[in-house]
Amino acid sequence: MRVRSETDREILRLAVPAFLALVAEPLFLLGDAAVVGHLGTAELAGVGVAAVVLQTAVGLCIFLAYGTTAGVARRLGAGDQRGALALGVDGTWLAVLIGAVVTVAGVALTPWLVGLFDVTGPVEEYAVDYLAVSFAGTAPLLVVLAVTGVLRGLQDTRTPLVVAVVGNLGNLVLNVVLVHGVGWGVTGAAIGSVLAQSAMAAALVGVLVRGARAHDARLRPSPAGVARAARTGVPLIVRTLTLRAAIVLTAYVVASGAGADAAGATRIATHQLAMTLWTFLAFVLDAVAIAAQALTGRALGAGDPGTTRRLTARMTRWGLWSGVVTGAGLAAASPLLGPVFTSDPAVHDLLVPVLLTAALFQPVAGVVFVLDGVLIGAGDGVYLAWAGLLVLLAYAPVLLLLGSGTGLVAVWAVFGAVFIGTRCLVLVLRARGDRWLVLGDAPAAGAHERP
Repeated sequence: MRVRSETDREILRLAVPAFLALVAEPLFLLGDAAVVGHLGTAELAGVGVAAVVLQTAVGLCIFLAYGTTAGVARRLGAGDQRGALALGVDGTWLAVLIGAVVTVAGVALTPWLVGLFDVTGPVEEYAVDYLAVSFAGTAPLLVVLAVTGVLRGLQDTRTPLVVAVVGNLGNLVLNVVLVHGVGWGVTGAAIGSVLAQSAMAAALVGVLVRGARAHDARLRPSPAGVARAARTGVPLIVRTLTLRAAIVLTAYVVASGAGADAAGATRIATHQLAMTLWTFLAFVLDAVAIAAQALTGRALGAGDPGTTRRLTARMTRWGLWSGVVTGAGLAAASPLLGPVFTSDPAVHDLLVPVLLTAALFQPVAGVVFVLDGVLIGAGDGVYLAWAGLLVLLAYAPVLLLLGSGTGLVAVWAVFGAVFIGTRCLVLVLRARGDRWLVLGDAPAAGAHERP
């Protein structure tokens, strides 16, 4: 019992601040949705389309946080804090380089990206306006991801929490002022988010610089280190790409059957709100996964497979029960959430059954997120990449066979049963084996293979 209580305290020490920070992160989109939603359904639908593109662009780069957390934690477990910070510096420079490329390409391709969703009229115009400006915040946001990963690997989840809370409060204030006070509409919401993201990046870089100087770690980028961070991130990019492809494909099926009339806008807007809330709860469940990444990497770096197994079992139970709680909360709140984001009664009516469907799959999602975090912390990226491809190959045909005329509730039922359910299966099977338990300050090359 004493070991279990020590394990729980360790999980709580990392997970509670991570939980609060992760709740704050999706408030960028929730805040924009709440402010923009009261401008009109077309504005909300436009921001919804743009949000899918932004989440995909940034989501593909989540390896900047996840891969860095695992690598830094392993170095910390092996007793090399200077090396851990140097690894983090290289990851941050990689974030700057990727952010610059994504910003330039994103702004240039904005009309084409919005056009992929087959939306027209005001919805298309609002999506283009919001997306073109929001891409300017990509580089700061990627820097936030990278430095947050460094701090998590160092077992510090409090600092990202403070920065996330202050940044999101600033984002909300800026949105209200620029959207309603100045009257800039959806463009004002995008500008507010970019300014807040830039301030967050500056604050976190300052923390990283102080830590590096305190431990005599270099601040200049190492070409070999940056290249190594990029290579390590490739499997995680593939893994994330498969996840985002599933989200985008779901949005495409919803939008392609929506049409250009009021009912079509209602369908898109409802899906946007439901997916935003699902993402919000996913970040909540991911709090234990963040602890899993940091604790798994540290235990493996210290050469302790027994502790790794105990942590995995305990955190999986945490994930399951966290999903039960979030599912019950979502179901209970489903009739109340619609009016928070829009005054359209048609959206209110459609949103409730969609959220009830999503609530059913929260416990499974809790297990999925924790085991994903364990394997990321172990550096098992190659397996996660191949597993992601298998899940996508299982999900896409079922979703596309439903066709664009399928009801929104049915789409969400397939999303939960096939996409989340299959992810759970492949992760549980992997966690029961031993091939991911690679000890030392870095996973051995080629040790983690495909399923």
